[in-house]
Amino acid sequence: MSEKDRVLSALKEAMQAEVDGHNFYRMAADSTRDEMGKETFKALAKDEVEHFTFLKAQYAAYEKDGKPDSSVKVGKPSESGESPMFSDSFKSRIKEAHYEMTALSVGVQLEISAVKFYQDQAKQAADDEMKKFFTELADWEATHHRRLLKQQQELKEDYWQDGNFSPF
Repeated sequence: MSEKDRVLSALKEAMQAEVDGHNFYRMAADSTRDEMGKETFKALAKDEVEHFTFLKAQYAAYEKDGKPDSSVKVGKPSESGESPMFSDSFKSRIKEAHYEMTALSVGVQLEISAVKFYQDQAKQAADDEMKKFFTELADWEATHHRRLLKQQQELKEDYWQDGNFSPF
């Protein structure tokens, strides 16, 4: 497989992952009863759409010219989603928050998978421009990962304790 074919294949895979992430975060936004959590998941879904749009433009540029289009920018992750991601009242019903805790867990896995994928693509890149391109994407996804992981860790002990999951 040529380098061009490898990169185009990676971009297609990345676009599909962004569509999957968008659909997941929309589903999470539609399913949570917590308004703050709903807005957070909507913001994450919006970020995934922006990523898809960026990747689609880069796919077209790479297919045409064999390099990314430096005029197309990935942008910054939305500010929504900083911890806490849920309202104070969310903690009072934490033992019934199975869906939200699962959504956090799945989101953490989706984002770490994206980070690893982009890091792997950066390592495989044949030139510095593509290394930088994929590294920037990895950093962007790492922002989502850190946010979700932080919230998951902050809520995990209360969730386990209130749900009688803890052995203590």
